[in-house]
Amino acid sequence: MISDELVQLLTPEGERVSHPEYRSELGRDEILGFYRDMVIVRRLCNESTSLQRQGQLALWAPLQGQEAAQIGAGRALAPMDFSFPSYREHGVAWTRGVPPRDMLRIFRATTTGGWDPQQYRHSLPMVVLGDQTLHAVGYAMGIQRDGAEEAVMTFFGDGASSQGDVLESFVWAASFNAPVVFVLQNNQWAISEPTSLQTKIPLYHRAHGFGFPGVRVDGNDVLAMYEVAKRALDNARAGGGPTLIEAYTYRMGAHTTSDDPTRYRVDAEVEVWRHRDPIERVKALLAREFGVHKVTFDEVAAEAEQLALQLREDVLAMDAPDPTMMFDHVYAESHPLVEAGRREMIELGISGGH
Repeated sequence: MISDELVQLLTPEGERVSHPEYRSELGRDEILGFYRDMVIVRRLCNESTSLQRQGQLALWAPLQGQEAAQIGAGRALAPMDFSFPSYREHGVAWTRGVPPRDMLRIFRATTTGGWDPQQYRHSLPMVVLGDQTLHAVGYAMGIQRDGAEEAVMTFFGDGASSQGDVLESFVWAASFNAPVVFVLQNNQWAISEPTSLQTKIPLYHRAHGFGFPGVRVDGNDVLAMYEVAKRALDNARAGGGPTLIEAYTYRMGAHTTSDDPTRYRVDAEVEVWRHRDPIERVKALLAREFGVHKVTFDEVAAEAEQLALQLREDVLAMDAPDPTMMFDHVYAESHPLVEAGRREMIELGISGGH
């Protein structure tokens, strides 16, 4: 499809292909589960975009086109593993059990978080490019010293891969053989700049320079993403150290709802990737290999629609927070300067959600 370097187990036409190092033995139920995940996540994402356009969210980062990269990697995580996302990993959050309404609280500007990371073993969204990779490596070094049989996975984009924080996290992960898997979602565009402007070599080769393995995967192939991620996580738990997975995929929509991708990329490019849709290829596989009928696909679509309607209802019911809440967790203990700021805001009458 793209090059011999690419790990692919499922073609865009939904046909299984062999690979010398990876194979998938997943059956009907597991693959149908992946299909359900991707359909639901895409529908929830589209509903969130609509909510932002209607003024109900401050911002939204669409993931359309990247569902397989996120669902495949997310489903490979074990229950006690921990994941560190950027701001676009709504699909990973779904696999970790985070309720959709909680994913949107930060975009509704009702909180600076949204959920308890320890409950779901999934950290809060990171907007600062690449910071989450350092958090992930630090956490991985911690559980390594605790002797825990767990692994850590962190997600970032091709644009963030040029950030110093990401490269520093590679140094620390390699130096201490940390049990961490880096998932680089190469969606071809760092906002308005193409990947070709950032690197002259495939991004997964960067791992080799730091002394750990890198692999490029067809990021629109959920089977390949799952198998490669599972092996990398198993290796990390067994003491094999870090791995970099480059998920070669495409961002079908805007970078965020404040972006207009038509200003920097051509329709023909988008159309090429539209034929590589991660959902349609799994649907074709299910129909061809397992005889899944239209009624099953319709049931999944209906479930996704119901969840989207519930999400809209939940978002519209979110109340504006009391602005003084911003002072609640600045420090672990009370601090006079923080309390002075709280008193000043109250005296100005800026409290109670007004």
